[in-house]
Amino acid sequence: MPTPLLTGLLLQPLPYQDRLPLRDPATLEMVVIHCTELPDLAMARAYGERVLYESGAGNSGHFYIDRDGSVVQYVAPERVAHHVRGMNAHTLGIELVNTGRFPDWFGSRHQAMDEAYTEAQLLALEQLLLALVTRYPSLRRIAGHDQLDREQVPTSDDPTLTVARKRDPGPLFPWARILAKVPLQPVE
Repeated sequence: MPTPLLTGLLLQPLPYQDRLPLRDPATLEMVVIHCTELPDLAMARAYGERVLYESGAGNSGHFYIDRDGSVVQYVAPERVAHHVRGMNAHTLGIELVNTGRFPDWFGSRHQAMDEAYTEAQLLALEQLLLALVTRYPSLRRIAGHDQLDREQVPTSDDPTLTVARKRDPGPLFPWARILAKVPLQPVE
């Protein structure tokens, strides 16, 4: 049995975890940073449990970091989770609990993402990233979800306008701080 990735990590596998494809962890190349764009971890869990695919799986990151810094693993890194379109096979998804644009993600007047990340979340993220690069040395890059999914979609209140489908982790995510602490290269 492998040693725990991180002290205090809570393992709470999603009900469909075993339906997700297995992969060789040596193929992991990149960490993708997300925010839940939901008010709390309980709602993020409920969204993660929704079955959306014929395989019986849904959308979820691998790790979730709550505002108090607690880290929960919903999907094992050896499994391919659905967290970023077209790039799941070689990436790990980390979700930070943050309200983001909730509840009107695509409203033209509701695009500000003004909830700051907590110090506890950022410290937990740094520790998790360092543990991940130690465990999986093939991890070399890091990106925000918004850097990988640039699709524009019609707004929910005016279909003549468009907004970014994904904006997470958002403008308040401290990229300079995180990049200074972890040996991962940003995606340009």
